[in-house]
Amino acid sequence: MLGAIKELFERAARRAEGDAIAGWARRTGYVHKREKDGDGFAIDGHFDAAPWRLEWGRPQRPYLEGHELRMRMVLGVPPELQMLIMTKPLRERLANEAFEQATQSNQTHLNENVSEETRWLVVFPKISMGGSQILRNYYAGVSSVAHEGSWWLEGALAHALERSATTWLNTQPPFLLMTLRGRLYLRMQLASAEESDVVAAVALFGIAGAAARRVGRARGDDTPWSTSSTTAWQSLPPERRPER
Repeated sequence: MLGAIKELFERAARRAEGDAIAGWARRTGYVHKREKDGDGFAIDGHFDAAPWRLEWGRPQRPYLEGHELRMRMVLGVPPELQMLIMTKPLRERLANEAFEQATQSNQTHLNENVSEETRWLVVFPKISMGGSQILRNYYAGVSSVAHEGSWWLEGALAHALERSATTWLNTQPPFLLMTLRGRLYLRMQLASAEESDVVAAVALFGIAGAAARRVGRARGDDTPWSTSSTTAWQSLPPERRPER
């Protein structure tokens, strides 16, 4: 009985949060759609004519619990541009899980059910966090070409991540930004979809997208790329274990 009452109140709270976010979406010209069961929503919008989609609902990754906020956008950059920034606790968790999987199975490589996030932590060079103590304390990153990850982080994105670390990401929840196959992805654990958090995530996502386009334009066509092969949006197969 108590459990049913608690669930009822939680659903009412989520609906109230969803109403606030729906109002914000309408005011900013975005399209808001509520899930049929009332336990999630989606928003479609544009940054400089580039369409993006946001979803809040049940997580698609095992390292996320409760509810997940995820975003994706087509960048129009080379599809092999592979860069990843995440909160440090998530980086440690995924790296440890990858190590345990490899040692327990006596393998020298990760199996195909492991996500891009985890695999990249193992095979790609680290991104330098530069001279910012906040960035070094809160984030870690890798990229297929080391200097391109550093270019991505320079300037506006570095400042936005610093601000986020002292506000809505100050508890260092599981959170990541990544570029893959010409798209930008954001993924984070977000139990309660409060308007301020969603607005902040959208703003950071837009800054990260502009910075990634800058990197894509700056690179030469003759630069070799490292390639990888899984999806960053859909759920992994049921057999999958750790997401790096």
